[in-house]
Amino acid sequence: MLKCVIAEDEELLRTALAAMLREVWPDLDIVAECEDGAAALEAIAEHQPGVVFLDIRMPGLTGLEVAGALAETSPHTQVVFVTAYDQYAIDAFEQGAVDYLLKPIARDRLVATVQRLQSRAAAGQPGAGALDALLRQLSAHLPGSTREPLVWITASAGRETRLIMVEDVAYFQADNKYTVVMTADGEALLRKPIRELLDTLDPNIFKQIHRSTIVNLKAVASIARDDSGKGRVRLKTRPETLTVSQPFMTLFRNM
Repeated sequence: MLKCVIAEDEELLRTALAAMLREVWPDLDIVAECEDGAAALEAIAEHQPGVVFLDIRMPGLTGLEVAGALAETSPHTQVVFVTAYDQYAIDAFEQGAVDYLLKPIARDRLVATVQRLQSRAAAGQPGAGALDALLRQLSAHLPGSTREPLVWITASAGRETRLIMVEDVAYFQADNKYTVVMTADGEALLRKPIRELLDTLDPNIFKQIHRSTIVNLKAVASIARDDSGKGRVRLKTRPETLTVSQPFMTLFRNM
């Protein structure tokens, strides 16, 4: 039974895709349904699925970034991108060993995709190992976000409300529905979940290193890998070290 992970941030679409897959591919074992890229990356590392369905646009890690990590962690996984975008990506998809589904997903298109996935799995054709060139081409054509990165935030520290410049934050850490903000001066509480925070930060400076942790790369003194494959981040302005979960270490391989 082939394992499958679905990553789609819109709950209705995620549920509909899972239901449709169970109908057209009853032998498929859907082991995880994820609402963001971080959860998808961890689920893929845990279950080593034969196929993943990745929404291109997700909070934090995009589908392209998750797929890029698969070449190292899960080279035999087949990837199907789910996208609301059209022609700019289709030409690239058609040239690669990767399938795509346009939203809203049509049943006949999904059936055709399933048939190709089954044929490739039976033939033992490579999955994510063939992604690199395609990902470079797609990244060059994806429309960027027009939103300016967050510059400052207000967070609670005891009875005070502090104005904190984002560049002064060493890292953010999830705390239930809120987010702990750590600076050289101490901690404060931001009344926003870390998942919502991700899309407001500059992705060139702030990187997710764990499902619950985002680090400011300018605050990092060093990153080391231990024998288990996990990483340890040492900070310039804080005494504690941060754990980089093993799936996220692939995102630092070019650093």
